[in-house]
Amino acid sequence: MLTGGVWADTPVDPAIQDGLTPHKALYKIGLVSTKSGSQILNIDGQMYYQWQPGCDGWTSDNRFKILYEYADSEPMAVESDFSTFETYDGKSLSFTSQRKRDGEVFEEMRGQALLDKEDGSGAADFSIPEGLSFALSSGTLFPMQHTRAVLKEMKAGKKFYSSTIFDGSDEEGPVEVNAFIGKKIDGADGFTQSDDLDISLLQGNANKVRLAFFPLSNPESTADYEMDVVFHENGIISHMEIHYEDFSLSQQLIALEKQENNCKTDEKATKAKPED
Repeated sequence: MLTGGVWADTPVDPAIQDGLTPHKALYKIGLVSTKSGSQILNIDGQMYYQWQPGCDGWTSDNRFKILYEYADSEPMAVESDFSTFETYDGKSLSFTSQRKRDGEVFEEMRGQALLDKEDGSGAADFSIPEGLSFALSSGTLFPMQHTRAVLKEMKAGKKFYSSTIFDGSDEEGPVEVNAFIGKKIDGADGFTQSDDLDISLLQGNANKVRLAFFPLSNPESTADYEMDVVFHENGIISHMEIHYEDFSLSQQLIALEKQENNCKTDEKATKAKPED
């Protein structure tokens, strides 16, 4: 059935309703600091990120290219390609990733996670590596649902939000993420309009947010890593600093472009004959 030129049963994108902006972005990666005893001399690279809605879910793609330089060994080039598809209802996540070291694949993962129980629990099953699976407790969120939840708390003026998320990016399984929401800032400060960067997407409310990631597989451990981000209310992150045990690195936005819905429903609708 057609309504206003589109299929009436096309799912509504809740992220767009929340004010999020689909986009693709490029970040420059650099070393911020190292702790005493670290063998890392420098880190340099780029991260590409794309988030785009479709007919019934969101597709995201993260690609990293990083060169690590060490004091006592040869440099190491690491590439990572991680993609997900998450349905609008937040109940299904498909994921795939591949990592290379100096051009050779050293890690590959693929699978699907479903939250299909009445209480919101479910399971994640990997096809690569075969046999790996995780139980997902009630309340587990996939990446886009977590983004929406943090932004909701941020807009409400809340200062702390804790949740469990699963994204399929590694073999550690679900993690607890604590979000500490800081002060509002001018998200466009320090940026200028260019052919590569649409500054209009950065104009508006933004907050400093600190995220701490704790593996559920080892509840007694300290955070695996922490992340300071400039989080815009349209879902764009314009700056990140990631703090690991012995070093910290930054990811600074250098290119930004808005994306359109990737659903082909409208194209089909224009070719169909409306109901009488």
